[in-house]
Amino acid sequence: MASQRRIDIEDLGDVTVARFVDKKILDENNIQIIGNQLMDLVDVDGRRKIVLDFGNVEYLSSAALGNIVKLNTRLKSVGGKLVLCSIRPEIHEIFKITQLHKVINIQGTQDEAVAGM
Repeated sequence: MASQRRIDIEDLGDVTVARFVDKKILDENNIQIIGNQLMDLVDVDGRRKIVLDFGNVEYLSSAALGNIVKLNTRLKSVGGKLVLCSIRPEIHEIFKITQLHKVINIQGTQDEAVAGM
């Protein structure tokens, strides 16, 4: 049985934009699916420039953050790049508290994120 997609994918040239479908990324099962789908973009599809668009996301668990860190590490290991965008202030605060904003490129809008590749 195929797992339900938790991210929408759009290609803009050589940049892949991944949008989260869920407003709340809290469910352990969904987080696992999201993690697998994001890793497949790199490992199966061979994508190297990924923009993660958080426009829909209202809540994010620490396990979801872990997936983002793993994706960033994986992309760097293959010469790729990850940029996050459209993050609500309350979620951006989590990135600041965890110091992830120093490790992962975060832009305001999708256009800025794509331009920053």
